[in-house]
Amino acid sequence: MACRTVCQLLQRRLASSAASVRLSPAEVRGQRSAVFSREQARQRALYPRTEKIEVTLQIPGLQGTLLVMNKGVSTPHSCARHLTEWYVTSSALALVDGNPWPLHQPLTQSCSLSLLTFKDTDPLLVNQAYWRSCAALLGQVLEDAFKEDFSVELIRVPEVLVTSGAFCCDVVLDPQLDAWNPSEESLRSLTRGAQQLIHRDLPWEPLEVVPPVALEVFSHSRCKQEEVEEKSAQSPKGTVMLYRCGDHVLLSGGPLVARTGLCSQYEVTAIHPLGEGEWGLHRRAQGLSLPFQLQAHHTVWRKLRSRAEKLVEVPTGSANEAVSDTLTPPSAPKQTPPHTAQQ
Repeated sequence: MACRTVCQLLQRRLASSAASVRLSPAEVRGQRSAVFSREQARQRALYPRTEKIEVTLQIPGLQGTLLVMNKGVSTPHSCARHLTEWYVTSSALALVDGNPWPLHQPLTQSCSLSLLTFKDTDPLLVNQAYWRSCAALLGQVLEDAFKEDFSVELIRVPEVLVTSGAFCCDVVLDPQLDAWNPSEESLRSLTRGAQQLIHRDLPWEPLEVVPPVALEVFSHSRCKQEEVEEKSAQSPKGTVMLYRCGDHVLLSGGPLVARTGLCSQYEVTAIHPLGEGEWGLHRRAQGLSLPFQLQAHHTVWRKLRSRAEKLVEVPTGSANEAVSDTLTPPSAPKQTPPHTAQQ
């Protein structure tokens, strides 16, 4: 324990020194992605020889089907590719031995596997992961939206109920932007940025790391350094989960869905000032989205959007639960929007 504490102190000092060197946002993204790639390669090298594992499917119609996969290399997504195209395109999350598991995270031992979609009878876990992923996408858009001269610090992504009406992330913009009030056109521009990432259908690559690696990734963010220490202290294994989307690396408190292309209707609805905080003027960016399997009629969408414009209150120690059916939009009065075909 003493060794770990000393290690954290040294990492913090090194990180503080790095934070004093001002890099452009693009350089920061590049540095974070490079550290992510290096650690990802190190972990993959832990499995130099091809070892086989047995994956038992727990999927309706395929119950008990056995797949022989490669240890430390194959992922739930790899397993889906051995089935049909519907599982490849519709699966958002996995259960490995009953535990939530990112679709692109390698399997390290023989296990049971379930593939989860938005159309499942109980989509609770998928809904939670989707809301969290939409907030992560919003944070990525905000980091890329401003000129290189302006800094953007993502403070946190609050875990909010889907029933709150909007996903959100808290951010501090460059002090030069303290007087900025986003217009409707600004929100539309942020929405277009999100839609471009959705159109690119980028995977959210997961990577479980020890705190020293995460501290190096976020060496230019004191805020994220503190979050790394907080999350690692809460983790039974003392690790944290990172995700990469394109060149954007983020810290997540729970699993994300497989890829940005699972989002369909997506809109940035508001940016609310929260007042001065430890890191500067805190703002809460909010948005609304539905996955491609759950389209909403435009009249329903307008009502949902109106609700998503209101400030989402995040109580201290907010619950990480979500209501399982809240991503299913109500039907429009006279027309029913088309649904994606299922297997």
